[in-house]
Amino acid sequence: VQLQASGGGLVQAGGSLRLSCAPSGRMSSMGRMGWYRQNSGKQRELVATITSGGSTVYGDSAKGRFTISRDNAKSAVYLQMNSLKVEDTAVYYCMVVAGYRTYWGQGTQVTVSS
Repeated sequence: VQLQASGGGLVQAGGSLRLSCAPSGRMSSMGRMGWYRQNSGKQRELVATITSGGSTVYGDSAKGRFTISRDNAKSAVYLQMNSLKVEDTAVYYCMVVAGYRTYWGQGTQVTVSS
């Protein structure tokens, strides 16, 4: 089972993007889901996570601009990104904790131009 992310792309500063992520097959005992991002030469950083009950945690860079949500029926997690900045440019990775494992998606590139 793989996590498949989509929705990345090129957008101008101030614009919006919506990322989506879901497993390619059945994944049981899905718990926390979320998004991290990484720029070349930098550590992967938290963007946002959400529990199966809907509790959310946001990284400082995402607060007030990004919204994470999930659809438990579809086993999907979403990231609505508004007011994008050039510094949001990164590869965005989705993740899910299922059972005792953490699964990562392949990453989707988000590029914000000035």
